[in-house]
Amino acid sequence: MSKSFKTDNLKISLNIKGIDHYTKMSYPVRYGVYSEIETKDFILQFDLDYKIKRAAGKGKKWLHPSEWLKRNTGNDWIYYSTGGYTGVFEATGEYYLPNFSYPTNSIIGGKPFKEKQVCFIVSSLYDIISNAGKSATGLNGKFGKFLDNVLYNNRPEILKSKAEQLFRMTGGRITVLPPDARHVDYDIIPLAISEGCLYNCRFCRVKTGKPFKQKNRKDIKKAIHDIKDFYGNDIVNYNSIFMGQHDALNADKDLILFAAEQAYDILGFDHSFMKGANLFIFGSVDALINAYNGENQGLFDALNISPWYTYINIGLESADQETLDYLGKPITAAKVKQGFEIIQKINERCRNIEISCNFIMDEDLPKGHYPSFLELVRYGIPHVKSKGCVYLSPLGISRYSRDVLFKFNRLKTLSRVPTFLYIIQRL
Repeated sequence: MSKSFKTDNLKISLNIKGIDHYTKMSYPVRYGVYSEIETKDFILQFDLDYKIKRAAGKGKKWLHPSEWLKRNTGNDWIYYSTGGYTGVFEATGEYYLPNFSYPTNSIIGGKPFKEKQVCFIVSSLYDIISNAGKSATGLNGKFGKFLDNVLYNNRPEILKSKAEQLFRMTGGRITVLPPDARHVDYDIIPLAISEGCLYNCRFCRVKTGKPFKQKNRKDIKKAIHDIKDFYGNDIVNYNSIFMGQHDALNADKDLILFAAEQAYDILGFDHSFMKGANLFIFGSVDALINAYNGENQGLFDALNISPWYTYINIGLESADQETLDYLGKPITAAKVKQGFEIIQKINERCRNIEISCNFIMDEDLPKGHYPSFLELVRYGIPHVKSKGCVYLSPLGISRYSRDVLFKFNRLKTLSRVPTFLYIIQRL
């Protein structure tokens, strides 16, 4: 039950219950259990361990009354903009567009981190909280304790230290999250069961460059317990795991299933405030083929009957051999086509698994790239499908291109599977 303290200049609300399931809405939705400080100029929302989660300004100085800032566990601020709603939803599948303070591959969006009040919240959060506390004369009891905890846990050095602790636990910063994580507002807990990548393609800017290597059960189980301690009281606001790093699908079937089972049990996802349980995995083409009819055969059937709804994202990039060679991706176009066919079969057969895939976009690709793409997503599929998204990832970083955006809209119209832009987001 939410409880509030209010003066003329300040309102503190504790244990507000937001929505307990992820949904697509064209107005701001707040998930999980959180507490809030509201002043005449700002609204600040905190997780159950007193760390800032969301923030927004009030009045005419703020960019838009339905837009806000969100801070993730990697200590990044993300600005959620409307972008005109319809255009954003068509491009990304979401009503709000995440804008970042670091370079990414987005070809839509503005520059909110150059706006005065956005910059002020990001740079002066602690001062805003401190000034709010000074206006709360006579504050004591649970409200006074709450404000003390908020002041301590939102010191810049504390927020930075917590993020660095997370990076140590996961073997480094999560440089890219699966695009399907948009379905849970990117509120995912990272669990590394492997490191590196099978291919290390020449074009890729977000992977570690390390060869693939899976971890052992002992280390994975310890990591899950460390994660539980790290997220503390706020773990009830999570129901999703990202099983990293870049090709966890290439790990042994038994190791994947072991990690999934242990994470679900140890992290107590059956008691989460958020309903359901979601597992996100990156995979390579060879890992996909191996899980379908190779040594890892049976993995999909096992995941399909587990407590998880599993999202697997496969980097296909192109079905044109010249383009694959241009990208430095060491696989054949025949394997890409085989992988795409497997994706369609799994999506039809497995109710609790959805496999998406990525293709690249650019203005200077070999001429066979886009025709080969349409051979798969339009001419190779007999009817329109609602499951199994295709994500188109612009190669350029922070470079607006009207031609690429026009090309995306045309391909989306022609595709018989849901097709969206892949906006690279880190943790």
